[in-house]
Amino acid sequence: MEQTKKRRSFPSAYTVIIIVLILVQALTFFIPSGKYSTLTYNDEKNQFMITDAHDKTKMEPATQATLDKYDIHIKVDKFRDGTIYRPAAIPNSYEQIKKPARGVTGTITQFLKSQVQGITESVDIMIFILILGGVIGIVNATGAMDAGMMRLSEKLKGKQKWLIVIVTTLIAIGGTTFGLAEETIAFYPILIPIFLLAGYDTLTAVASIYLGTAIGTMSSTINPFSTVIASNAAGINFTDGMPLRIIMWVAAIGITILYTIRYAEKVRLNPAASLVADQAASDRERFLGSEERNTSTDFTKRQKFSLIVFALGFVVMIYGVQQLGWYFTEIAVVFLAVTYILAFVSGLGEKKFVDSFVTGAADLLGVALIVGLARSVGIVMENSFISDTIMNFFSGAISGMNNVVFIWFMFLVYVILGFFIQSSSGLAVLSMPIMAPLADVVGIDRALIVDAYNWGQGLIGLIAPTGLILVSLSVVNIGFDKWIKFVTKLLITIIVLILVLLAAGVLLS
Repeated sequence: MEQTKKRRSFPSAYTVIIIVLILVQALTFFIPSGKYSTLTYNDEKNQFMITDAHDKTKMEPATQATLDKYDIHIKVDKFRDGTIYRPAAIPNSYEQIKKPARGVTGTITQFLKSQVQGITESVDIMIFILILGGVIGIVNATGAMDAGMMRLSEKLKGKQKWLIVIVTTLIAIGGTTFGLAEETIAFYPILIPIFLLAGYDTLTAVASIYLGTAIGTMSSTINPFSTVIASNAAGINFTDGMPLRIIMWVAAIGITILYTIRYAEKVRLNPAASLVADQAASDRERFLGSEERNTSTDFTKRQKFSLIVFALGFVVMIYGVQQLGWYFTEIAVVFLAVTYILAFVSGLGEKKFVDSFVTGAADLLGVALIVGLARSVGIVMENSFISDTIMNFFSGAISGMNNVVFIWFMFLVYVILGFFIQSSSGLAVLSMPIMAPLADVVGIDRALIVDAYNWGQGLIGLIAPTGLILVSLSVVNIGFDKWIKFVTKLLITIIVLILVLLAAGVLLS
């Protein structure tokens, strides 16, 4: 009797997040709970509120003298103008606190409640994703996307590599300047068909888009949510150390583009070499549909106008995020407005229009849920008060090291902290008042601490299940194991680049 062996598949994105959540929850039983005292600016009273580890508060004058008293080397104006808007940790104020009592029932409750709370706290992003899916469903129903893709594919012949260069570079520019990240979810349904028509696979599309944003934000130069706020929290100007950051961006993006092109061209010349070859047929059916069988698709004026309205939504989104400080509520409003405009110009009719919107939203429902679940990991850490304990441990371990070893170890520290604390601005304000003064002890520029923070928490973003990568992979049903297999060599190369540049920064400081 012949036995057939079942091939074990890697867990889905949902399962990976739940596994990480369980592991982090287990850590909360072994890592002591503790907190730093924090300083927060109250703009109504023009005072600082000091909150100690036991949540007792007191008010003090919002002056530079108060900041000096607590050894926080940040200009008071940075609090008043809103640059530093999160509570700043007070150096040498860490205290262990009593671990919240849970027991078996409490642990199970926290496990379940954190997931619901994560979805609740991510509702603005989730709504944006669902509305975006609905809009894409409408545009697809008009045939505008298919017709536009066919015209574009004709112009791409012989120039496929430039698709990777242009997409990765433009997104990386957005990442380094204004922190373009979650917003790139909107680009996947649009760009994936273009990559497939160019002869590439869905992994190439994810690599170009996700690595563009991940490496771009990691190599932040003027990103207000990381470099600027971290520099201010470190007590330096964000332009300090800028030449090294520019070198990092150029080198890292150059390496990333060459790495992606090498893989993509191998796939184009030999589709069997694709890491996702087993799903190639289903991917083409899902993202290209019938347009492959109908190369003479007419591109009507109504379809062109629908695509123009759709594209203008992205133009407004990018302008709003970069210039007006919009977040996902405002972005969702933009695409909801696009939906209403398409209702009049698409020519679909009421029933088909609504059905197309609902179907499109349903296609991205799984992506939206993953965003909420990923947030639950951070909630467990916050409620267990172990983030400050981890940071306090590393800040003590670093002291007394050789300056090059120190900055390398600092990079490692931020890799670990970045895994647990996904908010770049939150990590900056929490850690910089504590970590930046350590640079003075070993005699190096504080700007290098900002670089170690940027590059460490950015690097772990390439593979951290708690970040954006699982969301991106879920759009195209690519397993996390396949992504790890693809990105490992690039990860090692970028680590070597970072260590070399940090050592060079120490020698030049």
